[in-house]
Amino acid sequence: MQVKDITALIEKIAPLSYQENYDNAGLIIGNHEMKVTGILLCLDSTERVVDEAIEMDCNLIIAHHPIVFKGIKKLNGTNYVERTIIKAIRHNIAIYAMHTNLDNVLKNGVNTKIAEKLELSHLKIIQPKIDTICKLVVYTPKHKIEDIKNALFENGAGQLGNYSECSFESTGTGSFKPGEQAKPHVGNIGIREEIEEVKIEVLVPNYLLNKVLNGVKAVHPYEEMAYDIVPITNQNQTIGAGIYGELAKPLESNQFLQFVKEKMNLPLIRHTAYDREIRTVAICGGSGSFLIQNIKNIKADAYITADIKYHEFFDVENQYMLCDIGHYESEIYTLEIFYKEIKEKFPTFAVIFCKENTNPIQYFK
Repeated sequence: MQVKDITALIEKIAPLSYQENYDNAGLIIGNHEMKVTGILLCLDSTERVVDEAIEMDCNLIIAHHPIVFKGIKKLNGTNYVERTIIKAIRHNIAIYAMHTNLDNVLKNGVNTKIAEKLELSHLKIIQPKIDTICKLVVYTPKHKIEDIKNALFENGAGQLGNYSECSFESTGTGSFKPGEQAKPHVGNIGIREEIEEVKIEVLVPNYLLNKVLNGVKAVHPYEEMAYDIVPITNQNQTIGAGIYGELAKPLESNQFLQFVKEKMNLPLIRHTAYDREIRTVAICGGSGSFLIQNIKNIKADAYITADIKYHEFFDVENQYMLCDIGHYESEIYTLEIFYKEIKEKFPTFAVIFCKENTNPIQYFK
């Protein structure tokens, strides 16, 4: 098995195109053709993690956080980032990161994993993304409708929330006149032909557009397939920042805090006061202060995130309970997502959870 086999598998969950523009997800060290001996899963790639990979004979590290965020001009080993890179290269270990692209997906994403721990239901995106989907319009003769639709759906078109194989059809008349060099499926050279055609419209994720087009062209009967690509600004209800959902039953504030602490295995929770029952819970793993105002709009009773600054707690204005559970603590269960996907596809392959606790923050209890 090669690195590209693993990365292709997990990128089906969270394509790299869904990462934020400041991010650096993907294969950071190594090459896609490298044969994999074992996989070590971690939150952060550090020197100690690379040591563990060497010890466990794992030459692919899959992390949530990229070891490289900014450009590096020198590799002198003057900081932990440079030393980690040098050690990984020296021992021929590849490092891959799936970061904000995994944060931004509803299904099998970072926030959904937290929601799973808290047993939340009816999950929705807090801040849906736009410009992630387009509309593809394909024109086909009537006798090829099923072949065209199957090619569209098999390659990822027609997905709308929890529904698949979604499309719209309308019938009209197409006309064309084959040129001297043409090899028409129907009609004759130099004579305008008119034929009853069907227009099929589907939504396609932008990152799958080329794959969908190639799949349809392979079964389309015309020498020149007629199609339109229409950019749309619809919000993508399955891609975006943060999620929110419902607890199985309302909890008093202290009950809720104890529930979260136990379910997430937390040493402590920094939080604001809140004197009402909690039912609707919002979540953003990692640094989520940018969503503080959005939480008011969805009328959540609590917001679980990390890295909240002192004055940002004031911004809540007692409209909900703001809970800072810690950056490491909010994202450590990301490893379970990687493990589940890889082991389902490659059940006999060595996939190991990192034993090294990479949390740089310690707590005095």
